[in-house]
Amino acid sequence: MSADQMNVGELLAATVPMVKTLNLEFLETTPERAVLRLPDQPEYHNHIAGPHAGAMFTLAESASGAIVIAAFGDQLSRAVPLAVRAEIGYKKVAKGVVTATATLGRPAAEVVAELDAGGRPEFPVKIEIRREDEAVSGEMTVIWTLRPNS
Repeated sequence: MSADQMNVGELLAATVPMVKTLNLEFLETTPERAVLRLPDQPEYHNHIAGPHAGAMFTLAESASGAIVIAAFGDQLSRAVPLAVRAEIGYKKVAKGVVTATATLGRPAAEVVAELDAGGRPEFPVKIEIRREDEAVSGEMTVIWTLRPNS
């Protein structure tokens, strides 16, 4: 199945094994916003019975990847999206289901224009991780690049 035939969630589940391992659910994937949910799964709990920090990191990074694919999927024939670096802050203890919402930190058209000009654009994706009570339990920024194909 090609990228054109799959939705973003199916594509990531087929190409990124951790997405399937953690049973991440894709609630929304558009070029403007991606929302993913990590179900409450005891096998991925930490020592205080909440989602493990690594599972929350993977949830947020996957949300950032989903918006990158949604926003720049039409560029995949000429560039590979790669995460360059990430920073996460854990703000409040999370319990139960957590949801990550990702937004682009730079206009997609600007990123594509830089790619068109022969550059290797970098751009931030901001992610909020929320508990079921809507409290922000974590914030993450992933810097992505579109590496032109050789």
